[in-house]
Amino acid sequence: MFNILNLLEKKVVGGVGPGNTRYDEAAFRCQLSDGEFARFSRLIHDVAGIKLPPVKKTMLDGRLRRRLRAVGAGSFAEYFDYLSSPEGQAMELHNMLDAVSTNKTDFFREPKHFQWLSERVLPEITGRLRKGRGRRIRVWSAGCATGKEPYTLAMVLAEFCDLHQDIDYSILATDISTVALAKARLAIYEDFKIEPVPIALRNKYLLRGDGERQGYHRVVPRLRRKVDFRRLNFMDAVFELGEPLDIIFCRNVIIYFDKQTQVELFKKFYRHLKPGGYLFIGHSESLLGIDGKMRRVAPTIFQKK
Repeated sequence: MFNILNLLEKKVVGGVGPGNTRYDEAAFRCQLSDGEFARFSRLIHDVAGIKLPPVKKTMLDGRLRRRLRAVGAGSFAEYFDYLSSPEGQAMELHNMLDAVSTNKTDFFREPKHFQWLSERVLPEITGRLRKGRGRRIRVWSAGCATGKEPYTLAMVLAEFCDLHQDIDYSILATDISTVALAKARLAIYEDFKIEPVPIALRNKYLLRGDGERQGYHRVVPRLRRKVDFRRLNFMDAVFELGEPLDIIFCRNVIIYFDKQTQVELFKKFYRHLKPGGYLFIGHSESLLGIDGKMRRVAPTIFQKK
């Protein structure tokens, strides 16, 4: 069992604001203006690659309002000025990005991907590894949100490696959201969120809370040790990922980016894949910029030529 109460008390605290507490809920009734929306959306695109069309104005208003309250800013204009300052960039910019980013994820989301991984991809990669000197499968969960995808990958890989004990694995899981990454590292999920996990895997890899911890499960230490969570911004010029990767999962993440940003990101993915490595993408995404360099092996599953 695990002490979930102690873990949940370690909450992520928002950034320190511009040094005032003038935020007044009654007085602050203005809405985000079109001009302010344009300024914030340009900033978010430049920093994180996320494209916010005008229909997202109401959503952005609501999410930014929480950060205004947290830092004590008296208006959207004051908050933007703070974000533009050296202090704001150091202390608050990542909190703003946390607020506006989307972290939708589920265990075993798009299950056919994991069936393909287990039955086709892992045996092929293992065959190549045995012909060389390495014995470790390297996987990247890009845009991992609160950790359900990398922990799903860990379950599949652990099952495979139990049957092929000369093979090991490691998983790199990255996201731009520090809040999501903090939840992912805790690896604690409400019971209803683990329902997609098959019963046999649930019993093997998830610890059930009891008593005052009832209603939660936590991923077992064996899997948590296999996942390295790091913050990564897809807009970074260089990704420090170490050795080339065998498998990249980046699904339903870059749909929020414009076409040119998608092209540049896919080129980065391609550079970090081993020859013969696999890229899994979401069903609404396409391989812009590298489509001629990848072989389609199944819907939304591609192999580097």
